[in-house]
Amino acid sequence: MSSRTSARAPRPTIELEVVATERLSPHLVRVIFGGPGFAQFEDRPETDKYVKLRFTTREPESLPVTRTYTVRRVDAAAGTLAIDFVVHGDEGLAGPWAAGARPGDRLSLMGPGGGYSPDTGADAHLLVGDLSALPAIAAALEALPPDARGRAIVQVDDDRAIVPLPEAPNGVDVEWIVDPAHEVDALATVLRQLDWPAGTVQVFAHGERESMKAVRRVLFDERGLDRAHVSLSGYWARGRTEDRFQAEKREPIGQIL
Repeated sequence: MSSRTSARAPRPTIELEVVATERLSPHLVRVIFGGPGFAQFEDRPETDKYVKLRFTTREPESLPVTRTYTVRRVDAAAGTLAIDFVVHGDEGLAGPWAAGARPGDRLSLMGPGGGYSPDTGADAHLLVGDLSALPAIAAALEALPPDARGRAIVQVDDDRAIVPLPEAPNGVDVEWIVDPAHEVDALATVLRQLDWPAGTVQVFAHGERESMKAVRRVLFDERGLDRAHVSLSGYWARGRTEDRFQAEKREPIGQIL
């Protein structure tokens, strides 16, 4: 998912169909999209590329509802793209849709957009986030060179959410923080105690909004990092609906950088 907003030409809307689904964990479902509409999909090089998915609701005369999701992987040869959905029972709109998706189901999307790719010139890489950021973190690990160094730190609600990340180079450690309460300071605390790598460190940190504010304080106020080396944003906010979260991006409470 992503919080990027900027003035740009409207992206075309394309229609894709479900090719397959895969349950990665109790709370993570991968949906593979393809079909004739894939020919209109214009891929981007960023590893955090995101699309706007358009869902219809059951209410009569209702307009489509838009949700932002990260593209986990694009397979141009197969004509497919994969999106991983966080699912918590019947909560929300996109999660239940993904849990019940079947081959042949159709969905419209706009995009992609994107803003981050691993810098091969960095001395070390730090990838930080919660389950919502896992697709982008996994895609970044996959794009790193084999000799890359660094760490990926992922906060999850329980150990059933932990999934293999074979994409990680040998020099990049993967750490899972199992935190049922999803404490706001959990990721920031780990960063504060981290044996900081030498040289230029490129950081990708995305997830729950207040958690990312705590991470921001560590990265800039305590570590003194250059903003040019940091990709930081909130993907969601605890206690907020998606629509309210999006609206708050224009308010002081919604600002991270």
